Amino acid sequence: MSGVPDARRAVEATWRIDSARIVGALARYTGDLALAEDVASEALAEALVAWPRDGRPRDPTAWLLATARRRAIDAFRRRAGRDDRYAALGRDLAEGQTHAGAAPSDTGETDLLWDPDRIEDDRLALIFTACHPVLSKEARVALTLRVVAGLSSDEIARAFLVPRATVQARITRAKKTLGAARVPFEVPTAADRPERLGSVLNVLYVIFTEGATASSGSDWMRTDLASEAIRLARVLRRLAPREPEVAGLLALLELTAARFPARTGPDGEPVLLADQDRRRWDTGAIRRGRAALARAVGAGRGLGPYGLQAAIAEQHAVARSVQDTDWERIVVLYEALGQVAPSPVVELNRAVAVSMAAGPAAALEIVDDLVAREVLGGTYLLPSVRGELLSRLGRRDEARAELELAARLCGNERERGVLAAKAAALR
Repeated sequence: MSGVPDARRAVEATWRIDSARIVGALARYTGDLALAEDVASEALAEALVAWPRDGRPRDPTAWLLATARRRAIDAFRRRAGRDDRYAALGRDLAEGQTHAGAAPSDTGETDLLWDPDRIEDDRLALIFTACHPVLSKEARVALTLRVVAGLSSDEIARAFLVPRATVQARITRAKKTLGAARVPFEVPTAADRPERLGSVLNVLYVIFTEGATASSGSDWMRTDLASEAIRLARVLRRLAPREPEVAGLLALLELTAARFPARTGPDGEPVLLADQDRRRWDTGAIRRGRAALARAVGAGRGLGPYGLQAAIAEQHAVARSVQDTDWERIVVLYEALGQVAPSPVVELNRAVAVSMAAGPAAALEIVDDLVAREVLGGTYLLPSVRGELLSRLGRRDEARAELELAARLCGNERERGVLAAKAAALR
């Protein structure tokens, strides 16, 4: 019976790694993003039945693609007036190719729906399609995170501090709008990219952030997501080499990912910044990040939100310890970031930097102002920072209450354990 769970794990692994590529390839061939996602999901469901029964196919991704394409053909067949398109899709589909372990077509052509050399373009095309200006900014980001990154509605909702139902409604409306507007699946021309670029950058940033600190689950980090965001940022950098914010985002991702090797212990437990062995930081990623940041600065147009965050990450990267970090410089950078892209999260991060530069009392004033304004409600971020500051001020009972609240609100098991341990230490 062990073959059944093994087959199911193979399905899950293939989907986790290649779902966006599969949807992207199907969207390119069908011209319909909603249909592409639907038939890909149908292929996934069929794999969960067929692979445990028939065995894992030799090329799992090709199996899913061929099965999904067959579903798409069936859908086109059911649509009146689509005979020509159905024929174009079906002419190369050899009989039997949707079965496990099927041989490739006798035509000598691969059954994959993409050229391996164009995988990155397909993935970016999928992002640019979902970030089309016909959609609202919120809908663009929600749809892309769902289709490309595979984030759940709950994870997207936590990232943007909105209800789950709001995210689901945005995604549903976005798919319908793209279909009604007949938006082509393609990377836009250079002239059309600027109006979508901000949303694309935001999407890559959120994908990376979810990978760097998972909002839910038993793993503190999802390095597969973070790595994919970095890869796409590199592709985007080649696509838009003169855009300083693209370089700024790439710098931020590289510099942040440089700390990944030291962020977890042997059993996957979180290791906080102050306790990390900086000798384990990835010096190659630091060099790449600083080079990208230098390109963003060299553009002479001033740093945007991602470039400023990269400059903050650089301060950590070059410091030998937490105590050796130039916290006053980081405070100034956060103040600039607050002017360029104001948000409660930026203010909260500024408070952390102020606590290191000027002490916890000055930082607590900033945090208490956020509390008074009733922002960041329902998230663990505010009580976790407030608890730390109160603990440093010796207000142990108040600190413990805040940290216990933060633990209750935190969706990630690993981080929840860290917060609970801090609270318990104050009893």
